[in-house]
Amino acid sequence: MQHKSTPEEFDVVIVGRGPVGATLANLLGLCGVRTLVLEREARTYHLPRAVHFDDECMRVFQTIGLADAILPHVILSPGMLFLDAGGRMLLDWSRPQTLTPMGWNLSYRFHQPDLEDVLIHGLARWPHVTLRNRCDVFALDQDETGVRVRYEDLANGTLGEVRAGYVVGCDGARSLVRRFIGSGMDDLGFHERWLVIDVLLKRDRDDLGDYSIQHCDPRRPATYVRGTGTRRRWEITVLPDEDSQDVAQPAKVWELLSRWITPDDAEIERAAVYTFHSVIAQQWRGGRLLLAGDSAHQTPPFLGQGMCAGIRDAANLAWKLGAIIRDGAAPDLLETYQSERQPHVREFIELAIRLGGIINTKAIEAGLAAGEARDNAPVKLEVKKPLLGPGLALGGLPLAGHLAPQFELNDGRRSDDRTGYSHVLLVESAAALPSRLVSSPAGIAILTGDEAQGVGHWLREHGIIAALVRPDRYVRGTARNDSEFERLVAAVTPPTRVPSAA
Repeated sequence: MQHKSTPEEFDVVIVGRGPVGATLANLLGLCGVRTLVLEREARTYHLPRAVHFDDECMRVFQTIGLADAILPHVILSPGMLFLDAGGRMLLDWSRPQTLTPMGWNLSYRFHQPDLEDVLIHGLARWPHVTLRNRCDVFALDQDETGVRVRYEDLANGTLGEVRAGYVVGCDGARSLVRRFIGSGMDDLGFHERWLVIDVLLKRDRDDLGDYSIQHCDPRRPATYVRGTGTRRRWEITVLPDEDSQDVAQPAKVWELLSRWITPDDAEIERAAVYTFHSVIAQQWRGGRLLLAGDSAHQTPPFLGQGMCAGIRDAANLAWKLGAIIRDGAAPDLLETYQSERQPHVREFIELAIRLGGIINTKAIEAGLAAGEARDNAPVKLEVKKPLLGPGLALGGLPLAGHLAPQFELNDGRRSDDRTGYSHVLLVESAAALPSRLVSSPAGIAILTGDEAQGVGHWLREHGIIAALVRPDRYVRGTARNDSEFERLVAAVTPPTRVPSAA
């Protein structure tokens, strides 16, 4: 690429095209934001990595219009069982096979390259979103008006530069964007080496089962995960005196797998030692630079929430960037990004560490305390999703910071498909609306109990007459009476402003 006298300009540059970067780019495409994605690699990494996402993530994929394209690539997960060294069940974390209030199932298994391909192909729908592969960003220089982004085109060795209003680092654990922000990391104390083995079955082994199994064996804890198709995964603890390279050699791998399978059953697709970390960036924003996904936080995999947390980051950030860039909202709206997301992700990481304690059986008692004891039965684990941290939620009102449900419309469709990626006002009936709201203000959709019966039931159940739901489907505030209703409406009707933090 030739140097131009005036560099190309974009509203947002995303560094990294993994699931988080690609989801963010699709959401920004939906917002009409001029977006450039710069990715160092030529193509999707072909081996498995993340293998689980939840109902909230699928709702985000629905928002960007890709849920139907993703569904053929996923299977439903029945959940996870924790067994002791003798095979007795310690903990039962079954997942319901019915739809949750999000409108989707609680737990999906997938093959990451399949998901990434759907997300990346989805970018072609947005004429204002550009993807450039083989582009290695090496410098970010920000001033009052924007960021100068410099990169090398690895295909031909030439240097390029663009200007952006904002840069989002979706560039993983060794994030360059985080280095330019200058953020340190808070260490939550979990660092363990695990051998991750992905295999492709050559013959049916239905006896391995569909549940994930945590083998809580103090001699060598291990995890089994059923993947899509013939894919199966084992994650096996590497002992302190073992060499990471030696333990990943085929003979040793088959020795470790011999409890479950032999070379007659499967072929090894990949065996590699990973160190699972638990860290959170102290600063998710430095001026016009922001972090999302693994660049902002890393978790042990025991909850299956690593990629999910990054997808939530993207959903929280995209509409706020859209409001600033497209609607003229104050840039300090971005101050609510870390304040809302960091406590949420921290709670998930801390629970994952507790589950890691159970698996290692060094702390079974502490871990079981996270669950609910039952007579003559294994402890049943229920994981409640954390609330948003303080930010835009209107303080002192019921449900603020909770996820709002998705409703079934009278015609059978899901309500998000009608309301779109915007603020939504939930009211029992159109008759309850003030006259100035009968024609929806810009940027607010209105959903009534007349269109979806569940709306009225949900409002009455919580003792409220209205709820304001943000584009990322979290409740911004609710109203129990007319004066609280006016406060809700004022929160999003122009001019856009940031209410005081809760």
